[in-house]
Amino acid sequence: MAAGALLSLRHTIAAGAVLFLVQLLLLIKNGGLGQISGLLTLVNVAFIVLVGVGVNRVVAFHGRRLEVVRSVAEAAQRAVLPPPPARVGPLAIAAVYKAAQIEALIGGDAYAVQDTPYGTRLFIADVWGKGLGAVGAVSVLLGTFREAADQAPDLVTLAERLERALVNEASRREEVVRTEGFVTALLGEIPPGADHVRLLNCGHPSPYLLEGDTVSSMDPGEPRLPLGMSGLGGPQAVPEEWPFPVGGTLLLVTDGVTEARDRSGAFYEPARRLGGRGPFRRPDEVVEVLVHDVEQWTGGPRDDDMAILAITRYAEGPVSP
Repeated sequence: MAAGALLSLRHTIAAGAVLFLVQLLLLIKNGGLGQISGLLTLVNVAFIVLVGVGVNRVVAFHGRRLEVVRSVAEAAQRAVLPPPPARVGPLAIAAVYKAAQIEALIGGDAYAVQDTPYGTRLFIADVWGKGLGAVGAVSVLLGTFREAADQAPDLVTLAERLERALVNEASRREEVVRTEGFVTALLGEIPPGADHVRLLNCGHPSPYLLEGDTVSSMDPGEPRLPLGMSGLGGPQAVPEEWPFPVGGTLLLVTDGVTEARDRSGAFYEPARRLGGRGPFRRPDEVVEVLVHDVEQWTGGPRDDDMAILAITRYAEGPVSP
C-alpha cells in the first residue's frame, strides 16, 4: 500500500508482482503451496497488491484534481494581480507575491504601477481578512486604481476614489465586513523627471529607500486612517515628498514582511536586515534577497501573505544588465 501511495502505477504493479512472486517461491520451497494456509497467504498477498493499486489510482485522481485547482488559481492570480511593467521611463520595477500557504496562490495583498499624465503612480495594499472576500476587494481596488490613477489630480483624490469604491463594495457584503473591514494602503507618485517621490500612507507599513548599502525607513509624519475607515474621523494627512535619487531603490512591502517572526517571536526588520548588503543594481535583486532573508528568518511557514514592490530609478537610458 505504501508503494501505491508513493510510486507510479507501473512501479506499483511491478512491486506487487515481485511481492506475489517472492511469496509464491517461498511457499514452493517450504512445501506449503498445496496447503490451505499457503493458498490463503497467496490470496492475502494478492488482496494487498490490489489495494495498493487502488490507493495509487485514488492518489492519482486527487493529484489531477489538485493540479486543476492550482492551474485555475494561477489563472485567477494573473487576472486579478498581473505583474507590473518591468520598465516605466527611467524606473525599473520588480514585484512578487508570496502566499503564506503554498497551496493558496491568491489572497488579500495587492500592488500596481501605472504611467499616468501626473507621473508614475504606485499602489500597494493589504486587505483585512482572508479568502474570496479579500480577493474580491483586491479586484475592486486594483480596477479602481487603474481607472482613477489617470484621472485623479493628486494622491488625496486618488485615495478618496479608492475609499468610495471599497465602501460601495463593502455595502454589498455581509455585516462583519461592513463593520470591521478595512485596507491598509500606500500610494505613491513620481513626477516626470523629478528626483523625489510623493507618498500618502493610509495606515500601511512604511516604505524604505535603499541607497548603496544604506536602508532608510520613510516613516510618515501623520498617516491617514486605512481605507474603509473614513467614517471614524481621524487625521486627513497630505502626501509627503521624499528624495528619490538616481541609483536609489524604493521598496514597498506588506505586513507579511514586517510582521514575520523568528522562532523567538522577534519581528523582521527590513532596514536592519538589508542594511550593508548593497549596493543593489536592479530591483529584482532587492526582491530576491528580501524573500530569501524573510524565509530564513521565519525558518518555516509564515502567518501572513506578503507582497513586495521594488522600484529602482536610473538616469535616462537603458538599464545596465
